[in-house]
Amino acid sequence: MSTATAWGCDLGTNMSCAAIWKDGHVEVVANAQGNRITPSYVAFGSDGERLVGDAAKNQAPTNPLRTVYDAKRLIGRKFSDPEVQEDIKMFPFKVINDGKDKPQIEIDTTGSGDIKRFYPEEISAMVLGYMKEQVEAFMGKEMKDVVITVPAYFSDAARRATVDAAMIAGLNCLRIINEPTAAALAYGLDKKGKGEQNVLIFDCGGGTFDVTVLSIDDGIFEVKATGGNCHLGGSSFDSALVNHFATEFKRKHKKDLMDSPRALGRLKAAAERAKKALSSAAQTTVECDALYDGIDFQTSITRARFEELNMHFFRECMDCVEKVLRDAKMDKGSIDEIVMVGGSSRIPKIQAMLQEFFGGKELHKGVSPDEVVAGGSCIQSHIMTGGTDDAVKDLLLLDVCPLSLSIETAGGVATVLIPRNTTIPVSKTQTFSTYASLQTSIMVKIGEGERPVFSQNNLLGQFELSGIPPMERGKPVIEISYEISVDGMLQVSAVEKSTGKSNKIAIKNDKGRLSAEQIEQAIKDAEKFAEQDKKVRERIERKNELDNMIYSLKTSIVDSGKASPEDTEKAKKVMEAARNWLDDHGETATFEEMGDKIKEIQDTTTPILMELYKNGATPEGGVPNPMGDMPNGQAPPNDGDSNVKIDEVD
Repeated sequence: MSTATAWGCDLGTNMSCAAIWKDGHVEVVANAQGNRITPSYVAFGSDGERLVGDAAKNQAPTNPLRTVYDAKRLIGRKFSDPEVQEDIKMFPFKVINDGKDKPQIEIDTTGSGDIKRFYPEEISAMVLGYMKEQVEAFMGKEMKDVVITVPAYFSDAARRATVDAAMIAGLNCLRIINEPTAAALAYGLDKKGKGEQNVLIFDCGGGTFDVTVLSIDDGIFEVKATGGNCHLGGSSFDSALVNHFATEFKRKHKKDLMDSPRALGRLKAAAERAKKALSSAAQTTVECDALYDGIDFQTSITRARFEELNMHFFRECMDCVEKVLRDAKMDKGSIDEIVMVGGSSRIPKIQAMLQEFFGGKELHKGVSPDEVVAGGSCIQSHIMTGGTDDAVKDLLLLDVCPLSLSIETAGGVATVLIPRNTTIPVSKTQTFSTYASLQTSIMVKIGEGERPVFSQNNLLGQFELSGIPPMERGKPVIEISYEISVDGMLQVSAVEKSTGKSNKIAIKNDKGRLSAEQIEQAIKDAEKFAEQDKKVRERIERKNELDNMIYSLKTSIVDSGKASPEDTEKAKKVMEAARNWLDDHGETATFEEMGDKIKEIQDTTTPILMELYKNGATPEGGVPNPMGDMPNGQAPPNDGDSNVKIDEVD
């Protein structure tokens, strides 16, 4: 058994993957269904049961209003963001404003008016919690320490929100690591001693797109430049297909599918299947029976048409590649290897455009695009928890800050303290002063982005520094310090020095984050869900137990012909009554009520079964031995010829 104490998680928009370091190599942990990647889906069934992963995605087309996906597109963002507003139009589930410009997902968890609201962090926490369960089942012990990956272009708020999600899931996030950097770490693990290589990581996943250029030299991984779009990926391509098919349906049948969340959910699933099919076929057929108002929908789409619908997205990917090469101060010929990461990197047109851009250079496909990011995060977790294997002991990861960090100065100018693509961790200090004479306080505004006008960038936070001695403008000496951790998260402080006194204030970016109280409440809710999930499972198991008992006893007594007519009739009545009760109350009855019904059946049928055993009959179907409670452990009669079967029942 491995001694790993931490694990790595690729928390993806569409799919997630977990890995641990075991016996000197990366081991991807399969989920309960045996799959190595898990859909980042959460759903609520009609009986209140919460489903995560494959089970949630499989029922999504028939339960769209209570199935949540793509929560990563919302995490750490404002409700008013134009991109969030565009996403909301395509989601079958409801997304609302929580009153503080944060998106909240509103779900009727039982279908009967039990409305609950979840922040994206809470949905991500449910996925992380499920992945944690799979890892712990695999390892046979508690595994709370984890390294989680995020897109390289994730904002500070989104990174912090991901840490919050881990906390809600009961995890200790050792570090946040950029997805392309993690992929490079996994790719470069066996490249030690092979000299310096410049590698371009092309990471096109389900909901995000990143390009990173880095150099790998004898275990040192240095990111040179990174770029991307946190709102571009497989889901964008799916949406283009959905819009195309919905337009075709409206043209043919004069019906608007946008009015039906269920129809949209089914069409989305069909579009995703079509997209995957077109990676290997030149044409595919889409069929949805009774898609809307009983109307069947059948159409075909060619790979050429799919490429035409998404060409603007593909070109955006290539523009980003060019930009990152410029930022890295490299030309195309400087790139030794192009590593393809993410499920959407399989799209033939993307591969062809990338290969053409690099003059026909072969693309590296020797790593699994679905698993390589989790592998890199697992390697980082092993290093951080003291791994001393020869394969990892000399590895050093040097990442960069993806966005410029600035302060607002006179005239609304964004004065950059830390330029984008600066190697992290990093600390920068710059001296500022007052703009007006006798000014006794300043407002320190912190932003991220590349626009020269501060208001056009993303405001991370602000604080006031007061107590400045009244002097002429330009006289006070105020030092502003920005410090970025290895996770890419920012701390800011300000010190007034002109009088020898200091007034230092640190700021954490709380804008867009859940408050400490909200996080605490989310943790409590998660614990309640765990208990509720357990009760739901127990109730379902008890329901199945009752259902099986009705069937087995019917087979053993009513249909066997071995019981007396009187006993057969008595059993038949209690069986039919139990079946009718289960049909009427099976979805709503409590665990205790079903237990009472089981006891009621046993009170009637146990004497009949005992009589059958005494007479040498052999009830079928796993019926519990009614004589198991006989005094002194007396066994049922068996003369060696009757072949009495006794099934142990938990």
